[in-house]
Amino acid sequence: MVLFTDAANADFDIVRRNLGVPERLLLIGLPLTIVLGFVVAMVLLPGIAPLEMALLAAMLAPTDAALGKPVVTNPTVPGVMREALNIESGLNDGICVPIVVLLLGLAVGTQLEHGTMVHTIRVVVEELGIGLAVGLVLTQLTVLMLRFAAAKGWISEHWEEIPIVALAAACFAAAQAIGGSGFIACFVGGLLLSGVRPAHKAELLRGAVSTGEALALLTLVAFGGGALAQIIPRLTWAALAYAVLSMTLIRMLPVVLCLAGTGMRLADKLFVAWFGPRGLATIVFGVIVVNEKLPGNDTIIAVAGGTVLLSVIGHGISANPLVKAIARRPAEPSATLKST
Repeated sequence: MVLFTDAANADFDIVRRNLGVPERLLLIGLPLTIVLGFVVAMVLLPGIAPLEMALLAAMLAPTDAALGKPVVTNPTVPGVMREALNIESGLNDGICVPIVVLLLGLAVGTQLEHGTMVHTIRVVVEELGIGLAVGLVLTQLTVLMLRFAAAKGWISEHWEEIPIVALAAACFAAAQAIGGSGFIACFVGGLLLSGVRPAHKAELLRGAVSTGEALALLTLVAFGGGALAQIIPRLTWAALAYAVLSMTLIRMLPVVLCLAGTGMRLADKLFVAWFGPRGLATIVFGVIVVNEKLPGNDTIIAVAGGTVLLSVIGHGISANPLVKAIARRPAEPSATLKST
């Protein structure tokens, strides 16, 4: 639900107007974060397979839009920084979905008896292709149906948001049922809904956004109330060290590097780099990995869970003080950022 609405709310006009920041975070910073996460895992977590190291790095790369809202909705934070963080958190989980699906398929394939690499790749391609087709077809049919019903006067504006909630669920369920990736279907469906720009899009998505936020809150409560009791005893010093580095070096260094040449001050780059909270996407990826029963499951889940726990605490405590610090400092002489 969150993946669908994040994609549907993507404002490509904002992306085009501020290509110097969101584009760099998604197309340069995100891949660098995954690569650096893999390198650090090779040093700290040698007990798991290389594919599992890459999978862990991809699981921890996306940021959480809900946990970042205190920053991206605060008007005292400069607009370019807010838009960059908002667009990044809204789209990076969708970008990471095919990467996680591919790496998980390859990791599982290497564990299957008589499984071949060609067979594994075929299964992954099928998941991506089916998910893509389901998202496009169901969303297009829903848009046509809503337009037809509205033209005939068969549905009021207040009821139009309900089919969108059903659409997000249907994209996931239909794709999963026929062997595709439900996450790909949701992300593609949301992007298509954003691209066709139906009238009153904000009102249309209101029900799905509220449902997604409520379910995300319940997921975090379940994580804190139940999962942590199982994760904390499995935390080793190496896993804890990786979790700390995931929030700091692994996230912040690629972001600072990818923002070089934008005209942003170092303090602003560090602010953007720090506010990459980990939450819902990592938890959901973790649930998928647990179900596949990989040999390195305990380590992967311990690191992922520890990172989310530290992120909720660290980013939650630091949000208001750092936002106030940004608001108190003198304005930049020029607010124009370079776009290349």
